[in-house]
Amino acid sequence: MSKKLSGIEAILLDMDGTLVESHAAVERAWRVWAAEHDVDADEVLAAAHGAPSLTTARRFLPDAGEEAVAVAAARQLDLQYDDLSDITACAGAGDLLAALSRRALPWAVVTSADRRLATARLTAAGITAPLVVTIEDVAAGKPAPDGYLLAADRLGVPPSACLVVEDAEVGVAAGRAAGARTAGLRGAPADIPLTTLTDLAALL
Repeated sequence: MSKKLSGIEAILLDMDGTLVESHAAVERAWRVWAAEHDVDADEVLAAAHGAPSLTTARRFLPDAGEEAVAVAAARQLDLQYDDLSDITACAGAGDLLAALSRRALPWAVVTSADRRLATARLTAAGITAPLVVTIEDVAAGKPAPDGYLLAADRLGVPPSACLVVEDAEVGVAAGRAAGARTAGLRGAPADIPLTTLTDLAALL
């Protein structure tokens, strides 16, 4: 194992944009949602990346009550559940999962999606995760550390011995708040920059 990753006992992976290539589907859903609520789609997309739907809905519907915000967030998820035609595994995912298997390193997926969407996308991408922590499992989503802390606990590994892999700033913030080291794709400001997951496989 690389010196950069010495002491790592588990890998905690974000889903969308990190393990599963779903950017187009996510963007389609948010653009439809933005049009339905008469808000700027580009602003919504900039804020939504990596964050729970409820957080984004609350931000862009500041005058709506909590029940209306919850309905709006649920609508956004509804737009995504069956939009799976171009969902694939991200570049290097196969290399990384093979490396994790060879090293018998525990790993988990920690996502801002709900369980239905996480299951649908991971299945469409051909990925079977040993542990999936969704927004439904925690009190607060990213950038709160709850999801990563729960995953570490369920794997029986201290957060400080985990590597969080993310593609969004809010996810990196969540990993750091949990006390984990971080690796970043797509320019996410993490401790270890990655071009693809193959880079991480090589480091392992």
